[in-house]
Amino acid sequence: MIAIIDYQMGNLRSVQKGFEKIGQEAQIVSDPQQLKAATKVVLPGVGAFGDAMQELTQRGFVDPLREWLEQDRPFLGICLGLQLLFDRSFEGGEHRGLGVLAGEVLRFDVPAPLKVPHMGWNELQLQKPAPILEGINSGDHLYFVHSYYVAPEDREVVAVEADYGGPFCAMVWRGQLFATQFHPEKSQQVGLQILENFSRLV
Repeated sequence: MIAIIDYQMGNLRSVQKGFEKIGQEAQIVSDPQQLKAATKVVLPGVGAFGDAMQELTQRGFVDPLREWLEQDRPFLGICLGLQLLFDRSFEGGEHRGLGVLAGEVLRFDVPAPLKVPHMGWNELQLQKPAPILEGINSGDHLYFVHSYYVAPEDREVVAVEADYGGPFCAMVWRGQLFATQFHPEKSQQVGLQILENFSRLV
């Protein structure tokens, strides 16, 4: 079972519908105990980092998520679900994240005429051949909506970059952990291919 974690941040139904389009059932779960029946976990999210960590903590998801990732089980973070993996974010102050990956979440500082948030289609530059990128090429376009980006301490985890006033990390990969700044569920066929590749992981 693919479990989509519900912590009241973002449009979970759009992610669920993305999996439905490729013929995969995904269940929205709001109780950490439901993860015991899962084979894969998806952590989506749109909104403020601090609020998200507070919701995950209050709902009892923090320790089960860390345990899942320590066991290197299939995991997909999307947008805020990528950022939460890191040590800390400077969105609206300083907030501690899950600390699964070393690094920070920083606000874009871009030259005119670029604006923040970074919103719309942007092309990918593949850095590493992650399994969920099978059939995806540098130059393919995916959909982004974000004001902050991740700055990993370890460059080895950066699987994809994009450019917005300079290169930034658009996806990380370590073992069975995959997390994207872009929204595959909103990125038409290219995004659905990524979801399908993830669903095939064993």
